[in-house]
Amino acid sequence: MRRYVGIDPSTKTGFVALDEAGRVLRAKELTGIGTKDPKRMVTLIDEIMDHLQPDDVICIESPAMHAQGSAVGFMWGLAHGLRMAMFRRGWHYIDVTPAGVKKFASGKGSAKKDELAVHIYKRWGFEHPSDNVRDAYVLAQIARALRSSIEIQKTKQQAEVLQAIRKAVMEG
Repeated sequence: MRRYVGIDPSTKTGFVALDEAGRVLRAKELTGIGTKDPKRMVTLIDEIMDHLQPDDVICIESPAMHAQGSAVGFMWGLAHGLRMAMFRRGWHYIDVTPAGVKKFASGKGSAKKDELAVHIYKRWGFEHPSDNVRDAYVLAQIARALRSSIEIQKTKQQAEVLQAIRKAVMEG
């Protein structure tokens, strides 16, 4: 069974796997072990990899280009470490910008986290207390829309996001 996976990498990483019909198979927040790096980062990458399967269609949120704060170094390290771990296994992934995630869920790339929760619930009926898991859910829906053999009804904004992702993949 093909799964569609969304990963929102952060100190608390959102992970969602959907089936072909869009049903949630797994939705959780992953944290790794401990609070000190590199142990926390390495164990978080291992934990994420343990949740993945070779045939998954995976969308990962790219790190925010203008992010600030103490967790930025961790998020960039995690982003690269996770991509290297998948590369080593020969697994492919699709990068999605934070603005793309927001636009796919809400119709605008500048939506706030609390606005997104409402849009995600209205559009798909999904709710979760973690904004990381909610973002991962949207990423899994993007993976499904990109690769599913089932035609999925899309809004104009969602079609624009998918087109931009396909273009970036072709150019990359």
